[in-house]
Amino acid sequence: MLSYQHAFHAGNPADLHKHIVFAELLSLLTKKDRGITVMETHSGRGLYDLTSAEAQKTGEAADGVGKLSLDLDTPYGAAIRAIRARHGETAYPGSPLIASHFLRPQDRQLLMELHPAEGPALKHNMKGTIAEIHQRDGYEGVLAIAPPTPRKGLVLIDPSYEVKTEYDQVADFVPKLTKKWPEASILIWYPILAAGRHEGMIETLAPLSSVRHEVRFHYKEGKGMLGSGLILVNPPFGSEACFEAALTQAGIILKK
Repeated sequence: MLSYQHAFHAGNPADLHKHIVFAELLSLLTKKDRGITVMETHSGRGLYDLTSAEAQKTGEAADGVGKLSLDLDTPYGAAIRAIRARHGETAYPGSPLIASHFLRPQDRQLLMELHPAEGPALKHNMKGTIAEIHQRDGYEGVLAIAPPTPRKGLVLIDPSYEVKTEYDQVADFVPKLTKKWPEASILIWYPILAAGRHEGMIETLAPLSSVRHEVRFHYKEGKGMLGSGLILVNPPFGSEACFEAALTQAGIILKK
């Protein structure tokens, strides 16, 4: 489905959970000189304005990043501050720009985005970075390119899950990717809904070596998205602390 646009949801509590962990992982993986490859299956446009009509319509950022006092000594806080220094104080970066803050000349970034409007916007917003933009289906694109060079890498899978079959797609895709690219760590985001639609996907992925982390939102009262979940397949050494960082840095919004 191509109707979803993240501009309505940028900076919400789920973004905080996902992006804090993502930034921590990138900081961890770039500590050594060895290059890494970062891929995304659903990149979005990479940069959002929290004063836009879309963001104002839902007001979700007010319950997320709007409540957060950024710690500039953390990977996430440093990335947000650096990107806002270039794009303005109401800017909120998606995962592509967050990743670009950490990546070095020896690294590689490949971004998939199929949406006819989001794809061109992503190309515009990622100008001046090392990113390679592919306007194609993310599952097909990542699998076709894998394994890339450098072989050490991180893949972010972050679909909208507007279509219920998306959970099955993720569950089918991840084992194929691990078989083709065993050196990759794979970070999967999913929403926690009252219907529990994510449970079948989790059961299918259970045999893989992974870490699972779920949080709830303080402000939710049984309606809509109740929380946010992450699964890290093939976790790198030291990654457990990356998940705890989300609660340390955004405990006012996220809870176990």
